[in-house]
Amino acid sequence: MKKTRYIFVTGGVVSSLGKGVSIASIGALLEARGFKVTIQKLDPYLNVDPGTMSPFQHGEVYVTEDGAETDLDLGYYERFTSAKLTRGNSVTTGQIYFTVIDRERRGDYLGRTVQVIPHITNEIKNRILKLSEKDPQLDFVLVEIGGTVGDIESVPFLEAIRQFRLDIGIENTMFIHLTLVPTITVAGEVKTKPTQHSVKELLKQGIQPDILLCRSSNFLNDELKKKISLFCNVPAHRVISAPDISHSIYEIPLIYHKENLDNEIIKYFKMEDISPLFVEMKNPMLEKWERIGTIFKNPKKTVKIAVIGKYMTLGDAYRSLFEALSHGGFPFGAKVDLIKINSEEVNKQNIKDKLKEASGILIPGGFGERGVEGKLEAIKYARENKIPFFGICLGLHCAVIEFARNVLKMKDADSTEMNPDTEYPVISLMEEQMNITEKGGTMRLGAYPCVIKSGSLFEKIYGKINIFERHRHRYEFTNKYRDEFTKKGMILSGLSPNQNLVETIELEKSMHPFFVAVQYHPEFKSKPLEPHPLFVKFIESTLKLSKK
Repeated sequence: MKKTRYIFVTGGVVSSLGKGVSIASIGALLEARGFKVTIQKLDPYLNVDPGTMSPFQHGEVYVTEDGAETDLDLGYYERFTSAKLTRGNSVTTGQIYFTVIDRERRGDYLGRTVQVIPHITNEIKNRILKLSEKDPQLDFVLVEIGGTVGDIESVPFLEAIRQFRLDIGIENTMFIHLTLVPTITVAGEVKTKPTQHSVKELLKQGIQPDILLCRSSNFLNDELKKKISLFCNVPAHRVISAPDISHSIYEIPLIYHKENLDNEIIKYFKMEDISPLFVEMKNPMLEKWERIGTIFKNPKKTVKIAVIGKYMTLGDAYRSLFEALSHGGFPFGAKVDLIKINSEEVNKQNIKDKLKEASGILIPGGFGERGVEGKLEAIKYARENKIPFFGICLGLHCAVIEFARNVLKMKDADSTEMNPDTEYPVISLMEEQMNITEKGGTMRLGAYPCVIKSGSLFEKIYGKINIFERHRHRYEFTNKYRDEFTKKGMILSGLSPNQNLVETIELEKSMHPFFVAVQYHPEFKSKPLEPHPLFVKFIESTLKLSKK
C-alpha cells in the first residue's frame, strides 16, 4: 500500500495572503513531478457551508461534482491540478460541531463529557484521514487551514494538526507557513518582524513550521532569508520568496519552482529516489505553465468582454467565471480584458455607451430581482446588434425573458422568482423545489447529464451529444412555452435525459452568429491547461467580431 504524505499550510500576519493559490501551486508542482495529490480546505467559520453566505462577504460559492457548496479556494485547487474534489475536500467548523453534537444526541459517547479535545480534534483528524482512505493511491494530501494564526476560531484546527503529526510521524507530515514580509514604502525597508511574530504565534500552538513562504513585494535576497532563518528556526534554504505577481496567478507555480520549493519538499520527505531531485523547465507540464505566462506578458491579441452582474464591486464573487474567460483566450494566444459593469447602472439611455468597446457580452449567474432590468437591456442590445452573447444560469433566465418580451411580445413575461404574479411565467420554480423551505444545500446541486441536440451549435462546441455539467439553481424554463419559443427561432438544444428540463438554448444562425445560454455553470470545470470548450468558442466568436 502506498504511503501518503500530508502537507499543512497555515497563514499569518494578515488575511488574504493567497494561501489558496499557494497550496494549489504546490499541488501543480507535485503533479509535474509525477505525484498524485488532493487538496482539502479546513474553514474555521461556523456555517455548515458558504451556500447561504453573501458573495459580498465570502466571494463565489464553488460547486463540486458531487454537489457540495464550498469555499472558492476549491476552485483554485481544481484549476491548478487534476484532482477531482468532493464534499470531503471542504470542511468547516460548522460541519465538525454538527457531526459531534449529532453523535452526542444519539448517545454515541455513552454519557462521557464531550469536549473540544479530544472529540472535536478527533473528528477533524478523521476528516483529513478519510481522503487517503478513500484513495490509497494518493502520494500527497495538501491541507489548507483557513483564517490567520492567532484567530480564536482556528485554534481547534491547529491543535488537530499538531496531534496529527504525533499520530502519523514527523517524517510523513510537513508544516508550511505563509507569512508577510512587508516593505515600509517611505524608507523602502523590508521588515521581517511581522514574520517573526507570526511564527511565535504558531509556536504557541505547538507547531514549528518546516518551510516559510514569504509574501513580499520582490524576491528576498540571501541576507534577508538568513535573518528570517535565524529568528524563526527554519533553515535558510527553506525560506521561500512569494513575491507579488506582475501579470497572472498562473506565474506562481513557476516562481515557486524557481525558488526550489518543490525540490525542498521532495528532499524533506526523502523521495529523491521516486522523483528526480530537480526538474528543469523542459518538464512538459511546467512548459505548459510557462506558455500561459507568456500569453499574459506578450499576448498576440486582446479582446474585451463585458460582464454584467450585481456583485461587481467584489471580484471574487465571479472568480471562477473571470478565470474561465481568461482560459478561453489561451488557445489563441489572446488576453481577455474584462469590462465589469454593475447591472443596476445599466438602462436604455446608457446601454450603447456602456457596451461600445465590448466584442462580447456575458451575463453570469445570480439570485434576486436587483439589477435584472439592466441585464435584459444588455441582452437585447447583444441580440439586436449581433454581438456574441453568453448567458449562465440567471443569464439563461434573462435571455428567455428578454426573448419573450421583445420577440414573442409577452410584455409582462418574467420569472416567478422576480414576479410571482406575472402573466407569462416563462421561468418558474422547479417542481422538486416547491416544498423546500430550508436554504442551505437544497438547490439542484452538482453534476447532471445533458443530451445535446444533433446538428446544434452546442454539438459543434462540445463535439459530442452527452455531457455532464455542474448546477446550482432552483428555477427553470417553463415547459408549456417551449413551442412558442421554438417557432420564433430559439433552439432548445440541450435537455435533461428525461426531456423535462431545458439545459441550453441558442438562436438560429440566421438570427445571430453566436447567442448561447446554459442553465449550468461551465466555469467550474474550466482549467488553464484544459479550457472549457464553451469559453473557447465564445472567445473565438468575439475575436472574429473584433477583427471585423
